Amino acid sequence: MRITDAKVIVTCPGRNFVTLKIVTEDGVSGVGDATLNGRELAVASYLTEHVAPALIGRDAARIEDTWQYLYKGAYWRRGPVTMSAIAAVDTALWDIKGKVAGLPVYQLLGGRSREGVTVYGHANADTVDDVLVEVARYADLGYKAVRVQTGVPGLDTTYGVSGDKLFYEPADAAIASEATWSTEAYLNSVPGVFARVREEFGPGLKLLHDVHHRLTPIEAARLGKSLEPHALTWIEDPVPAELQEGFRLIRQHTTTPIAVGEVFNTVWDCEQLVREQLIDYIRATVVHAGGITHLRRIFDLAGLYHVRTGSHGATDLSPVCMAAALHLDIAVPNFGLQEYMRHTPETDAVFPHGYRFEDGYLHPSEEPGLGVDIDEELAAQYPYRPAALPVNRLLDGTMHSW
Repeated sequence: MRITDAKVIVTCPGRNFVTLKIVTEDGVSGVGDATLNGRELAVASYLTEHVAPALIGRDAARIEDTWQYLYKGAYWRRGPVTMSAIAAVDTALWDIKGKVAGLPVYQLLGGRSREGVTVYGHANADTVDDVLVEVARYADLGYKAVRVQTGVPGLDTTYGVSGDKLFYEPADAAIASEATWSTEAYLNSVPGVFARVREEFGPGLKLLHDVHHRLTPIEAARLGKSLEPHALTWIEDPVPAELQEGFRLIRQHTTTPIAVGEVFNTVWDCEQLVREQLIDYIRATVVHAGGITHLRRIFDLAGLYHVRTGSHGATDLSPVCMAAALHLDIAVPNFGLQEYMRHTPETDAVFPHGYRFEDGYLHPSEEPGLGVDIDEELAAQYPYRPAALPVNRLLDGTMHSW
């Protein structure tokens, strides 16, 4: 079953997506997500110039061998561009494998470990009163877990707080916009937000909060300790994770669970965090961590150390990636939560899919393969539009994380 075509499709139905479509000599096709938010064309070029030509003539059934070929065959290993490209190939080959077998991909991964995939949504607003309305809206939709973000008093804008509450996309300009940040104002405001949310909704609703890498370890420890009375399911990305040892300091001071990993590319980015049990949830995702094949390895390692999955699932992942994530989520034994930001109707039309949301759970498609496709004619009607993620500076002008 030789590969005869590997096509890179770039489209922008509200935001940019990069999709790889692989076709075999038997006419079976598979799709994989290759989107890297704000750097989409870098991956598209990598696929077009370096990967696609090397796929022609290869056996589509040899998923593991192809993964190793693309990883070990690139002298410059790892990194978000390389691993997103590998992920697209790997995901598309799993899609083909499922179609040939006549089974949904999760059956090839060992079958169901649960009936549905618990997901969380994003409740965000400028004020505490308004965010309570947003949390109630998600609870009414059936969500059992909600991420809560509010504006920080004294700051004009806050990353994670948007105008469009259901279809949030932070990449807002061709050249990155700049905002200001105050750690002191943030640390003083967040505990009060969650005190109000808990008072309003009680202990049953799972609550999460994203720090967006903005703190130092001791600042993150202070935040985690101040949030302990409100029993969060996790604080996400409390510090930049390049220095994995930094998480030891957080662990020494708080029992608030920690989630990290949406920017991780390989198992080596989280090996120490997992092995030393410095985190509770690993947030790596299919498209940025080398596809289903490699993400399964990360999840298996995590499971040995009581770390659960909590994969990234923002709108910068296309429905192709979401479909792949759900097949993995439904199968792995150490699943925790899955982020789920709804796509726009335009995106859903470009990427017809069979997964569905019901009563707080997502359910993967039962169709052979991933159960998702791309409408190439419709995709062509939405040309690429440059868009970059914003950056932050402290009040004195110093560059800072998000």
